[in-house]
Amino acid sequence: MLIAILATFVVNVLLGLPLFICLMVSAIVGFFFVDLGLLSRMLPQQIFSGIDVFSLMAIPLFILAGNLMNGAGLTQQLIRLANSIVGHLRGGLGYVNVVSSVFFAGVNGSAVADTSALGSLLVPAMKKEGYAPSYAAGLTAGSSLIGPIIPPSIFMILYASLTNTSVGDLFLGGVIPGLVLGLAFMLMNWLYARKANIEAQHDRPTIRNVVLSFVKASPALIAPFIIVAGIVFGFVTPTESGALIVAYAFAVGFISRNLTLKSAWKALAETTLLSSAIFLIIAASAVVSWLLAYAQVPEHFATLLQPFADNPVLILLMLSLITFGVGMLMEEVSSLMLLTPVFLPVALHAGIDPVHLGIVITMNITIALITPPMGACVFVAAAVSKLDITVMFKAIWPFVLVAIAVLLTVIFFPSLTLFIPSLFQ
Repeated sequence: MLIAILATFVVNVLLGLPLFICLMVSAIVGFFFVDLGLLSRMLPQQIFSGIDVFSLMAIPLFILAGNLMNGAGLTQQLIRLANSIVGHLRGGLGYVNVVSSVFFAGVNGSAVADTSALGSLLVPAMKKEGYAPSYAAGLTAGSSLIGPIIPPSIFMILYASLTNTSVGDLFLGGVIPGLVLGLAFMLMNWLYARKANIEAQHDRPTIRNVVLSFVKASPALIAPFIIVAGIVFGFVTPTESGALIVAYAFAVGFISRNLTLKSAWKALAETTLLSSAIFLIIAASAVVSWLLAYAQVPEHFATLLQPFADNPVLILLMLSLITFGVGMLMEEVSSLMLLTPVFLPVALHAGIDPVHLGIVITMNITIALITPPMGACVFVAAAVSKLDITVMFKAIWPFVLVAIAVLLTVIFFPSLTLFIPSLFQ
């Protein structure tokens, strides 16, 4: 059955069908191997039960909040703040790129949105200051991976809904790995600036300018604290937190008069399109996940890995290798939805903390966003930098390797993930 589902999925992808249709057709084929009599009853039931999860309502709300803040011009304020902090250093715009991604992560949590928003502003500026176009685009795509790791994160909400893991613990667990990833890309930029002889282009800003930039960007910087604090301290659920941050984004936008009715409508339209695509994929993935569970695929998979169950690090490395390979060929949401139910029993049996597993899977899925041939961020970076996609495919690998190095660090040192959540137990 599993081979038939995979073969059907690959054929449909090669035919260029939308992803949710590929998954749905694959599921229908799976029913022929399991029990065709279940098709009419279980297919609609799993479609609706897969998306009838209250916590998933947080996804469109967080997307909307990010789009509203973009419409209100807060992205530019975050870039100005990053520029006032590190823009005067040698290789300053590269640092600005990474620091802006850290700031932007708390507003949007989407790597693709990060690549598009920051790339259109920073890549042209970096090229003018002597950076190679491929490096500028690669750094933009690479640093955008910080977005889904530092809260809020759509991937973490999906993982939490599948595993009954605390969203607050996952959000807290992603903070240190996200910052470590940012530091790794800053170190990479430090080495590049010296090798390419990139000189400092700006004078050191005055304290007054830094403070002024901080004040103007503070509405965006406050947003992630509202989200995380509300969830961690139990004041609101993730969905309620999403509604709260949407109301906050509306208020900030209209009070500052930077958010117009036109830009608000555009934010709603973009949110509707993206959320619809995500929920269609979730619904189709839920059917395939049910089939895999019905056929006891997770149990068979756990049996295969049973000899390695006493080595959690080895288990995580093996699961990461599978996730990385699947993520290279499949859309990220569907990868997460399909793999998590299979991996969770194996990880629990090996004594791996569900929060640690969630961060490792999230990082693997996120790295796939910059990995050829399906990496969405690579295509966006190529578009905003006006580079041929084959050039980007060659240029992106150093950034992929840096991200993998950070992933391995997180695997070998679970405390990087579990330290902050443990403080709130």
